[in-house]
Amino acid sequence: MPRSSKAIQLRGRGDVEQLKSLADLLDLHDIDLQIDKLLDDRNSLPELEGYKAIHGTVDRLTSELAQAKSSLKQTELALDKSNGELEILVEKAAAEQNRLYAGGLSARDADYMRREVDMLYAKVKGLEDEVIVLMEKREIDQQSVEALTADLAEATEQKNALAGVIQEQWRLIDKEIGVKEARKASAIQLVDDDLLEVYDDLRARRSGRIVGRLTDGICGACHLRLSAAEVVRVSREDPPRCIHCRAILVV
Repeated sequence: MPRSSKAIQLRGRGDVEQLKSLADLLDLHDIDLQIDKLLDDRNSLPELEGYKAIHGTVDRLTSELAQAKSSLKQTELALDKSNGELEILVEKAAAEQNRLYAGGLSARDADYMRREVDMLYAKVKGLEDEVIVLMEKREIDQQSVEALTADLAEATEQKNALAGVIQEQWRLIDKEIGVKEARKASAIQLVDDDLLEVYDDLRARRSGRIVGRLTDGICGACHLRLSAAEVVRVSREDPPRCIHCRAILVV
């Protein structure tokens, strides 16, 4: 075989191998785009917004419930203290009144004792009013705790239900991603290392389609037309690149 014919044959074989590698790269890119879409679907489930909202509600109700319980505890402590002070004061006032009614006191001492008893009963009246206020506040705090407890239980149930839906959808998506990743692992073995390096660099810098088929002079990535001269020029590049978007072209 003449040397020139052999060179043409070898060059033709290289062109075929390049075209095959480019076609395999296009398949690889299609798989990557499918994986990208699945990942995007995974991160943009409609239920995620609802979950974030109800999660915030649960956090808010948890905080409000803790504050309500703390308020109730403080009210109960204050009520216990006031009740104790009232009991002591009532006993003291009654004892002083009994001394007054028992007689045997001088007019001066009796007048002093009478004023002391009046003062003690005035304090009793004030403490009784305070106790009533604290009892009313305790009732309000108890109602608040009960209402918040019920609201929190309902919100938590909604949150758990949404979490279950999300987990199930993630499971299905992850299963599909696993299938795509297995296909990708096979497809990547068919692509030339140098071509794969260019592809990975483009993938790191750009999103969307970066590999397209050149059909009738139209780039399959950006869908812009190349002139006949431009088609010839990009076909001579290794790898062929669109002059408009610089995507890798399968010519």
